[in-house]
Amino acid sequence: MSAAINKLRSALVNPVSLNEKAGKELLAQFGVDTPQSFVADSAQDARKRVSTLRAPYVVKVVSRDILHKSDAGGVTLGLQTAEQVAEAIDRMSRLPAIVEAQIEGWLVEEMVPSGLEIAIGGFYDPQFGPIIMLGAGGIYIELLKDVTFRVCPVSEDDARNMVDELQSARLFDGFRGGAAYDREMLVQALIKIGGDAGLFMTHQEDIEEIDINPLIHTGDRLVAVDARFICRKADRATLPHAEQRSDQEILEDFRPLFFPKTVAVLGASTKDVTIANTFIRRLREFGFDGDIYPIHPKAQEIEGVKAYSSLADAPTDVDYTYVAIGAERICSSIDVAPGKCRYVQIISSGFEDTDQGKRGQAQLLETARKAGIRLLGPNCLGTYSPAGRLTFPKDAPTEAGSIGVVSQSGGLSTDIIKRGQWRGLRFSGLATIGNSVDVKPVELLHYYLADPTTKAIGMYIEDVKNGRELFEVLRTTTNPKPVVILRGGATQQGQLAAQSHTGALASGQQAWEALAKQTMVELVDTVDEFINLLLALQFLALRKTTPTTDVALFGNGGGSSVLGADAFARSRLNVAPFAPNVVEDLDALGFPPGTSVLNPIDTPVRSLQEKDGFIAKEILDIVYEKAQPHAIAMHLNLAAFVGRGTSNPLANLISVITKVRSERGDDIHFLLALRSDRSEALDAMRSEYIEIARQAGIAVYDEVIDMARVLRAVSNLEERLIAREQMRAGRSFEENRAAAIVE
Repeated sequence: MSAAINKLRSALVNPVSLNEKAGKELLAQFGVDTPQSFVADSAQDARKRVSTLRAPYVVKVVSRDILHKSDAGGVTLGLQTAEQVAEAIDRMSRLPAIVEAQIEGWLVEEMVPSGLEIAIGGFYDPQFGPIIMLGAGGIYIELLKDVTFRVCPVSEDDARNMVDELQSARLFDGFRGGAAYDREMLVQALIKIGGDAGLFMTHQEDIEEIDINPLIHTGDRLVAVDARFICRKADRATLPHAEQRSDQEILEDFRPLFFPKTVAVLGASTKDVTIANTFIRRLREFGFDGDIYPIHPKAQEIEGVKAYSSLADAPTDVDYTYVAIGAERICSSIDVAPGKCRYVQIISSGFEDTDQGKRGQAQLLETARKAGIRLLGPNCLGTYSPAGRLTFPKDAPTEAGSIGVVSQSGGLSTDIIKRGQWRGLRFSGLATIGNSVDVKPVELLHYYLADPTTKAIGMYIEDVKNGRELFEVLRTTTNPKPVVILRGGATQQGQLAAQSHTGALASGQQAWEALAKQTMVELVDTVDEFINLLLALQFLALRKTTPTTDVALFGNGGGSSVLGADAFARSRLNVAPFAPNVVEDLDALGFPPGTSVLNPIDTPVRSLQEKDGFIAKEILDIVYEKAQPHAIAMHLNLAAFVGRGTSNPLANLISVITKVRSERGDDIHFLLALRSDRSEALDAMRSEYIEIARQAGIAVYDEVIDMARVLRAVSNLEERLIAREQMRAGRSFEENRAAAIVE
C-alpha cells in the first residue's frame, strides 16, 4: 500500500479523497508524468519557494471540501512571477467558497503547454471491480460524452482499441492540419493506470473512483494536469476471488445435474396432479431410464412408482432431487440425509424475492452445506438435458445439440427451448437457477466451456452474483467459446422488476459493454436476438484469420435486395459490387430479363426456376470460386413460389445449397431467410423447409435484417477470437496489423 493512500485510510463510512498533490504523487509512483510542484502553506511560503519551478505557474487550492476547484474560483493560470503567485493566493483565499472550506494548502505547479486534452478515469464496480474509462478531456468529457470503458486489467490491445473507439481519435492523426500526437504514449498511460500491475489493480482495495482530467498531450509529453482519487468506503464489500478448478473437475462436479442416474421427487401426490406429479410423468415420457424415488410421508406408490417416506429411506444415493413443497418444509426435508443427495433443485418460491423469505433462504443454504448438497434455485424450474433424458418442458426435443444455456428465469427458459425448437435450435443442456443462492451463473458457464459437446453458450442473467469471477473465467479460459448474454435489469426500471423477481441488483451497463469488448461475449436485447445469434453459432464456424466483412446477397425481390443491402450497411458489413470477371461469368449463365448479378444478386422466381432450381448451383459455384465473400446471405419470398409450376424449386434450392457447402467447405458463412406472408399454409410450408435446412446445417431467419444483425455479431466475435489467438501467439500489435492486411 502506498504512503499516499495509507495515511488517509480511516474507518469513516463516507469516502475520503486524496488531495491533488498526494494523488499526483501516487500517479508518479506508477510512471505517469505529472508537473513539477510543491504545496505552500501561505502566500509568503509560495513566494519564497516558487523559484525552484519554471514559469509560467499554476496555483490551485488544496481542500477535501472543494470537489471542483475551478467552480469555486480556486485555480489561477499563467502566472509569471513570485509576486503574481502570492497575489493569486491572497485573492483566492478571500473567495466565499474557499473561506468556508478547510484549506490544506496551495498547490503551485509548472504550467503545462497547451495540447490535446484527454481524460482517464475509473470506478470500482460492485460486480466487476475496477473499471477504467478513457475519454475526450477537459470540458468535452461532459459536453460530448465521448468515452469508452474496460474492465481492469487492460492489455495493450485493449488500450489501443479504447483509443480507436473515441470519436475524437482522429485528433491524434493531425485533424484538419493540426498537430499529430503519439497514440502509444496514451496506450502506455492506460496500462500504467489500468494494467495488470497498474495503479488501479494494485490499489483496488483502497480506491473507489479515479478522475484524471485533463491529461495534456503536448507532443513529447503526456502530463496529468489534474488528478482526483476517492478512497473506498469502509463498508464496501470485497469481491471474492474465483475458485480455481480444472475442466475435468467441473465436468465431474456437474455430471449429476445433467446426467443423473437417480432422481428423487418431493411434492408429488396420490390424490391430485401436482407439478411434481407432472415432472415424474415428463421424465418417463422423455425416456429417463434411471431410478425415480417419489418422497411422501404416507404413500406407498405414486405415479406407479414405489414411494419412500423420506430422502433418508431412498435405497441409493440420489443425484438429483426435485423439490416442490412449501418453503417452510424444505430444510427439514433435506437435512435428514447428509451426504446422500448431490443436487437439490427447488421450484418453490417465497425466498429472496420477498424480504420475509431472506432469512429462510440463508437457513436453506446453511442446511444444504451441512448436508453436502448443492442447491439449484430456489424459484427455478430445473434442468433440461436431452442427452441425460432430463426435462421440465413438455414435448421438448429429445435430440441433443451443441448449445448450452443458463437462465435465471424459468418461464423465459421455456420460451427459449420451445421457440428455439421450431427455429432449429438444439441444446447440450439448459439449467435454470432462479435466485442462484448456491450454484452461480459463472459455475455453469465454466461447465459449458469445459463440455466438449457444447459449441456456444447462452446466458439470461439478472444478477450475475460475481461479475469479477465471470470476467476472469472468460478471460483466462483455454477453450474460448462464443457466449451470448441477454440481461434482465439493464435499465433502472428493469432493475426494479428484477429485484422483485429474483432479488437481483443489476450492474452498470458500461461494465457489461466493457466485458463484451474484452471477451468472447456478445450482448443482445431480446429473446429473438438471443435465439437468432445462438442459431447461427450452432451452425457456423467462426473465422480465425479475417473477420466477416464482405457479404454476397442473393435472392428474389428487387426491393428486398435494396433494403437488405441497406441493412447490411447499417451493420457495418459490405455488400459491394462483384469484380467484372465475376459479373461476366454470372451473365454468361443467360438469365432472362429482370435479373441483376452485380451484388446483390436479384433473381426473379422465373430465374430461380431455371433447371428446376438447380441453376442456383451454377450461381453459387461462381460466387464461391470467383467472388469469395466472407458470407452469403440468401433470401427467398415463399409466396412468390406458390403455384409456379409443378416442380419444387425450394426443396431443390436447399439441396443445392447443401451440395455446394459440402464441396466448398464452411469457411464462407451461409445464412438463409425464408420470408412468409404469415398465412397458415405458407407458415406450414416454411416449417417444413426450416427442418430440411436444419438437417443440412443451415440457419434460417425471418428477414434479411435478422441475417445482417447476426453476421455483425458473428464478425464481432471473430475479431475478438482472432485478437485473442494473436496475443497468445505473442505477435506484436504491428505484426497483427500487418498480418491482417496480408490476409
